[in-house]
Amino acid sequence: MANSTIKSVKALEILDSRGNPTVRVLMELEDGTKVSASVPSGASTGEYEAVELRDGDASRYGGKGVLNAVANVNEKIAALVVGMDAKEQAKIDRAMIELDGTENKSNLGANAILGVSMAAAKAAAASSGLELYQYLGGADARRIPVPCMNILNGGEHADNSVDFQEFMAVPLGAPTFSEGLRYVAETFHALKKILAARRLATSVGDEGGFAPNLGSNEEAMELIIEAIEAAGFEPGKDIMIGIDSAATSFSIDKKGNYDLKWSGAGKKTSDDLIALAKEWVEKYPIIFWEDPLAEEDWEGFSKFTAELGDKIEVIGDDIFVTNTKFISRGIKEHTANSSLIKLNQIGTVTETVDAVRMCRDNGWRYLLSHRSGETADTFLADFAVAMDGGHLKSGSASRSERLAKYNRLLEIEMMLEDEAIYTWK
Repeated sequence: MANSTIKSVKALEILDSRGNPTVRVLMELEDGTKVSASVPSGASTGEYEAVELRDGDASRYGGKGVLNAVANVNEKIAALVVGMDAKEQAKIDRAMIELDGTENKSNLGANAILGVSMAAAKAAAASSGLELYQYLGGADARRIPVPCMNILNGGEHADNSVDFQEFMAVPLGAPTFSEGLRYVAETFHALKKILAARRLATSVGDEGGFAPNLGSNEEAMELIIEAIEAAGFEPGKDIMIGIDSAATSFSIDKKGNYDLKWSGAGKKTSDDLIALAKEWVEKYPIIFWEDPLAEEDWEGFSKFTAELGDKIEVIGDDIFVTNTKFISRGIKEHTANSSLIKLNQIGTVTETVDAVRMCRDNGWRYLLSHRSGETADTFLADFAVAMDGGHLKSGSASRSERLAKYNRLLEIEMMLEDEAIYTWK
């Protein structure tokens, strides 16, 4: 029997897709299995996310270095996990959480802990002779998620005049994942031609979507509808639209007052934004809306869901931060009907699975997501298939760190052959 005991763990500082430092962990097992795992990093981060440990040394990378997190892996975490069985994911993750001893992983750093957690899952899968999605999801892991492709950026992911952070094309009407990916990639290229013809910027934001200066937030919606049609698809049938407002980024007090500062639309209340959303949902083929209100605006979020939750998926990101404590409150208060799921928001694979399980057990949906600072690591693609969520955010049809996830899903679809399922629900 192969020995899946952890033999060595080492970390190093690498660069993410924005050129900022992040952590890569190298793990070797006694049976000779060798893997690496690279940790993503967010820009529009929720206040209650697990702490991404940064050095704060202004002489290196503007204070964003992660040498302390690397040292924590090499010195403290390695001493803890070497000798443990990589297949005991929950035991490894719990031991690291206990070693850290804080609620938000601020001692060792969620970036240090997550790197080891991901590496253990990869190593255990490889040692077992299984693909990562099979190892994490079991024999029935065969649903390929619908790709929610970010094609137009605003907010903190772009330097432009659009307040809402992401506008996504969602190929709900495609028969397979590979066809769905084609639908939205062709829409992305159609949008580029439209923008170029109007002499609007075709440079891209952090997640690969275009970031033109527009006259209003609604112009973004009109452009996307035009692009879907120009690519030969039918809005509302072949391709739907998903929105991420990331409303915390334009919140004045996080409790119901907002300033649509980038577009110049001015001060708004929660009720104003709910009224806008109702108007848009009537007018456009919107299938989900993420973070329509700020992370502290629990009352506004619940109002939004009461008004629109029977028509669209209302997703909480900053308000829940992949944390079962906040998701549990959201379920009780009917704050939303879905949660975004990001591995590095909570900091271990086990806790991320717990968040997914809580959503599923309570009839909520959950949207697996990348971060704005990504790496070429494809862990997320396998994880999305393993978690059977039906949809995934992984960026646009540009930037290789985004396409790496989509390309891995194409591989998984090929492996599954006729057993692959492509359904939203």
